[in-house]
Amino acid sequence: MASTNAVFLSLLFVGIFTLCNAQGLSLEYYKKTCPSVEAIVKKETAKIISVAPTLAAPLLRMHFHDCFVRGCDGSVLINSTTNNQAEKDGPPNLSLRGYGSVDRVKTAVEKKCPGVVSCADILALVARDATLLLNGPFWPVPLGRRDGRVSNATETLFNLPPPFFNITQLKASFASKNLTTKDLVVLSGSHTIGTSHCSSFTNRLYNFTGRGDSDPSLDPNYAARLRLKCSPTDQRTLVEMDPGSFKTFDEDYYTLVAKRRGLFTSDSALLADTETRDYVLRQARTKGSTFLNDFAESMVKMGKIGVLTGNQGEIRRRCAFVN
Repeated sequence: MASTNAVFLSLLFVGIFTLCNAQGLSLEYYKKTCPSVEAIVKKETAKIISVAPTLAAPLLRMHFHDCFVRGCDGSVLINSTTNNQAEKDGPPNLSLRGYGSVDRVKTAVEKKCPGVVSCADILALVARDATLLLNGPFWPVPLGRRDGRVSNATETLFNLPPPFFNITQLKASFASKNLTTKDLVVLSGSHTIGTSHCSSFTNRLYNFTGRGDSDPSLDPNYAARLRLKCSPTDQRTLVEMDPGSFKTFDEDYYTLVAKRRGLFTSDSALLADTETRDYVLRQARTKGSTFLNDFAESMVKMGKIGVLTGNQGEIRRRCAFVN
């Protein structure tokens, strides 16, 4: 029995070590070169969120948008130039915000450890810490990402799943990044925080099929309330994605989706698949939801998409500019 337990513990250690060092990433990557990096990022992020708590959701979203285009390489942070339109100016990213916050954290890290920590790693840490500050889960962030040198606006159109995707399209999009259907439904739970412009969902409220109707998958009472806030051409108004608790990271999102009150077509789509629907209903009905733990696991997986390590890429001195 003792021998069996020893083998199990050995395998468990190997599994954890492999998880943290997948693709060259490690929880102790900066142990010698910048041991205080996580403390610095945590401190600066806390200062930012204490003043502007609504930035937490955009910072989390920015990490997602970075990872889904060219992998988690910080390319979403690069500015456009005369000769190149960068990712941040691609249509799906025009509503992103929080770039200045990432720059602020990068500046603080550079002051302590110049030329050592990548913007990609800083963005991954900021996304985690901002989520944690809104009562979200903690997850270990394996580090060692290098910054990419290429950023192309066109690539955002083919890699980022838009809010009008159906379940088949969503599953295909996530599968292309080696994420599972469970990861899809879990990461969709990030919509428990933040806001959205009306333009991302007004297609569901007006003339959905060309007959002046609304999306039948949307609760009609909820649709009526949304129409009071958003005119058909409204491009500016912001609506809470999780009304009443959009500044708190919790499982309420699934309760809303179960009631057909998910804001986007992609939210409602989670009820169209057996696996995603079962997850939604389980989180909505069960006390002691597994969502926070599940989210932490899926974020670790997402943070490893297509990372650059070793001698690949570079360590940008300023996040908006290639060295």
